[in-house]
Amino acid sequence: MALLELTDVHAYYGKIHALKGVSLTVDSGEIVSLIGGNGAGKTTTLRTISGLLHPQQGTIIFDGEDISNYPAHELAPKGIAMVPEGRGIFAKLTVQENLEMGAFRRTDKSGIARDLERNFTLFPRLAERRKQVAGTMSGGEQQMLAMARALMSAPRLLLMDEPSMGLAPVLVETIFETVTEINEQGVTVLLVEQNAHMALQIAHRGYVLQTGEIVISDSAANLRKDPTVQKAYLGIE
Repeated sequence: MALLELTDVHAYYGKIHALKGVSLTVDSGEIVSLIGGNGAGKTTTLRTISGLLHPQQGTIIFDGEDISNYPAHELAPKGIAMVPEGRGIFAKLTVQENLEMGAFRRTDKSGIARDLERNFTLFPRLAERRKQVAGTMSGGEQQMLAMARALMSAPRLLLMDEPSMGLAPVLVETIFETVTEINEQGVTVLLVEQNAHMALQIAHRGYVLQTGEIVISDSAANLRKDPTVQKAYLGIE
């Protein structure tokens, strides 16, 4: 069953037509990867889903409800969280304070405490640094914090924008293993990622976006074997 469904979504930055009729679905329990080159519209798609940008045409349905024109702050309580490109942590707050900010719309104190400890189990490095000022941590640790902070809102759908950007290869593997674990714990994931090889390794399905349009959609396994995808995104001639 589709948890998220975009139908013929058009979005603009001023007069720039950034999304040109994007249609995609994300079923409950899936990891779906959105791949494409720079400027393809991947981040714009996530911004439009998360309410930071509104479509001028088309619909966005989440769990049966049209959220096309909802502002971003109303989507967190509905179960949508975003891990933005560049992490966007609160650099002057501690790790624990960042996580508590992730739960700012929640009122279930016992649930917040439970999820805090669950995140410290999922990200042991954060547990070791819970009192450390977030801006003093490494890039990989800050990415873990951005993911954990999003999870503190208890999302049903996690939007992830370039989680491996700027990370050392060994940390990239750790991040993608964690995304898989998050999904296995019941969170649906829509993943935007330049590292198409890693993204398609963990995804169930994928979409290829070019200049604001979906040009290919298939299972991740089939996309890994597609000659066009191999040549353009996987470095295979």
